[in-house]
Amino acid sequence: MRNVIALVMAGGKGERLYPLTQDRSKPAVPFGGIYRIIDITLSNCINSGIYKIIVLPQYKAQSLVEHIEVGWNIFSYALGHYLKVVPPQMRTGDQWYQGTADSVRQNLYLIEREPPEQVLILSGDHVYKMNYARFKGYHEEKGADITVSVIEVPISEAHRYGIVEVAEDYRITGFHEKPESPAPIPGDPDRALASMGIYIFNTSVLIDLLKSSVKDDFGKNIIPDALEKYSLHAFPYKKENRVEDYVHTFSEEGTRFRTLEPCVPDSSYWRDVGDLDAYWNANMDLTGVEPMFNLYGTKWPLRTFQAQYPPVKTVFKNKASNRIGMALDSIVSHGSIISGGVIKNSVLSYNVMVRSWSQVRESVIMSDVEIGRHSKIMKAIIDKRNVIPANTEIGYDPEEDRKRFMVTPRGIVVVAKETFR
Repeated sequence: MRNVIALVMAGGKGERLYPLTQDRSKPAVPFGGIYRIIDITLSNCINSGIYKIIVLPQYKAQSLVEHIEVGWNIFSYALGHYLKVVPPQMRTGDQWYQGTADSVRQNLYLIEREPPEQVLILSGDHVYKMNYARFKGYHEEKGADITVSVIEVPISEAHRYGIVEVAEDYRITGFHEKPESPAPIPGDPDRALASMGIYIFNTSVLIDLLKSSVKDDFGKNIIPDALEKYSLHAFPYKKENRVEDYVHTFSEEGTRFRTLEPCVPDSSYWRDVGDLDAYWNANMDLTGVEPMFNLYGTKWPLRTFQAQYPPVKTVFKNKASNRIGMALDSIVSHGSIISGGVIKNSVLSYNVMVRSWSQVRESVIMSDVEIGRHSKIMKAIIDKRNVIPANTEIGYDPEEDRKRFMVTPRGIVVVAKETFR
């Protein structure tokens, strides 16, 4: 993978994730307790052997930049490795980035001065594990100029995505952004192929397309226009992606085994956490005995900045007073104290205090939050630096919740940062 540069699109506003994005970009939103969303994509790069990475931020980027500076300072420039955070510079005109393709166009000089054999275009706001080396190999096997990673979706939901039409050999014959009548997979009328926003270009092809066009977006413009001139193939993510990892299994007697799986179950997992309901779902996918997305693999590790906090602590066990400090089927991050409260199916970030007789169920609690005594939280997202008063109920009365907070179509209550101080 030496001759590949990865460009990570990290400039999205994330309007559908508001209020989580009121002070941060979408890739900088916390995820899974200790991570930021962009950590998933960056970890995929490292695990795939890609050590030349360019991140292109724009919207409210300070939180993202600081996170990368402190958490991803692991590259050796002496060996030709780097992770560059490149802010908008108006190098080609007097406008900020107008879209994904425009952000790359304005930074083509960074590619031309190397140049690599291929350029990998990635999004910084998706949750998935992907072996980009396998993606590159497929691209070269097909002799493609451009390869687009695709995932199967029900035909009833296909209108929400960029839909790829393919021939039997997965050669791309059409690309339509959010079509009213999506084309199905050949031989499968109930499913369609949706673009994952992950592309690999031969470098000369990318440079030609961006210099010969003023259009701004890969999905809407560049990919459809490229069909007239170049060979494009689709990479069927669920069929071709191969991620090896160590997994833990248990026998009926409770004996624990650690085995190497050539294709772990979450190799086919992909979530676009573009709205609050999808974000909540992705966090809930981390909990449980066999999580849909596993944070605990050792061969395909997820990296991030680890904040310096003490270990998790649970205190109190008094059944007579129903005062029990415990967490079940949950992720609880360092610095958190479960002081006589009960946590179920939830994700807690750093330095969360859960006071006595309180309950937190199916919720995402971000860092520096305190849950007061006798409070009940269910199906909620609580952003950081909130001190929830005693006897507060969130997630139990939708009408009352809507008077105070944002409530999603699915009924998830979202408490903005520093609402309770």
